[in-house]
Amino acid sequence: MNAQEWRSSVIEYIRAEARPADKFGHQPRVYALACRIGREMPYDDDILFAAAWMHDLGVFLGHRPSEPELLSRWNHVPYTVARTRDLLPGWGFPTEKLDAVAEAIETHQAQDEPRRIEAILLRDADILEQLGAVGVLRSVTKVSRDTRYPTYSSVFPVLRNAADGLPSRLYTPSARLLAVPRVQVLNAFLAAIQEEAGELLL
Repeated sequence: MNAQEWRSSVIEYIRAEARPADKFGHQPRVYALACRIGREMPYDDDILFAAAWMHDLGVFLGHRPSEPELLSRWNHVPYTVARTRDLLPGWGFPTEKLDAVAEAIETHQAQDEPRRIEAILLRDADILEQLGAVGVLRSVTKVSRDTRYPTYSSVFPVLRNAADGLPSRLYTPSARLLAVPRVQVLNAFLAAIQEEAGELLL
């Protein structure tokens, strides 16, 4: 199986498994962002593609616990890594690159410290997805369907913390440049919410 075939298999699988359906768009955006960030850098595109498309498998409905108590303690990363190691070889992905994909997924969150270039690109792209207009959309859609965010006021601090804390965690200069207009958009949105609703945001 050639690279195009295994990549098509990955996309088809994620398209089928991404639930709620709006979660599907995160994967192609993250991959595109990671490629844009790494445009002048040497990286293995097989590793980056596989990690970007598979990194959030464990947050999809049907892959994460449905019970609120279990969900509150759920760490999707070990599950995602294990399933990725199981699935990719069956689609024809080069097995010698599995460890690198696993490492990128293991270190894709803002609190992590990636080492490989593919992991750095994935993490920076994932952080950028939490900023700007897309960051707002992704956060607001969680209201009332995610037990952590029953109201708009419960997601407001998440967006505030993203605007204030995430840009400084970016590793690459190109990602920092991309973050600037996204942070401006996010700050403008938060200011407008505060102006319009103040303490009455429920």
